[in-house]
Amino acid sequence: MKLLNDIKESYNELVYKVSWPTQKQLVNSSVLVLIASIILSVFIWAVDKVFSLLMELIYSINF
Repeated sequence: MKLLNDIKESYNELVYKVSWPTQKQLVNSSVLVLIASIILSVFIWAVDKVFSLLMELIYSINF
């Protein structure tokens, strides 16, 4: 009986108390996350490339 009551309360909370974003807000947030992810991945790629080139330079020096 308690389980059924908990399910009803959860449903009521989801339907009447939760503030769902509009489609426009959801799309804007998704685009923002996509752009931030692309920028971060390009930055990490660039740092990796610089370190890779530095390591090649260091290992190619003959003493």
